[in-house]
Amino acid sequence: MAPVVLVVDDSMLIRHTVCRYLEARGLGVESAVNGAEALERVAAVRPDLIITDLQMPRMTGSELISELKASAATAGIPVVVLAAKRTASSAPEEQRADFVIYKDIDIESQLKRVLEATVGGTAKA
Repeated sequence: MAPVVLVVDDSMLIRHTVCRYLEARGLGVESAVNGAEALERVAAVRPDLIITDLQMPRMTGSELISELKASAATAGIPVVVLAAKRTASSAPEEQRADFVIYKDIDIESQLKRVLEATVGGTAKA
């Protein structure tokens, strides 16, 4: 069974881009438009990896990460933050995340590195 990735972003374009990239590599993909919806998806389908934006309505990515890390059942799920952009002075936006991907840099090459580190050889090139 292929690993399942939950993609959480209120931007339809980013969500679509990331989901299509993952699906093309044989991964199962679920999506949500905010952290509250993501928690519902996590309860229904335990993902192997969560990729989330930080700034979303209803429940932010940071709030989502807090909820995930507070539960023993979900604390071990790797989390990737989709940050708006990297600046010279910015540290990773979310210290509790396992990885940070920047939307203003080649997102596909960043996703490839994350997949290699989290789901290993399962992802097709």
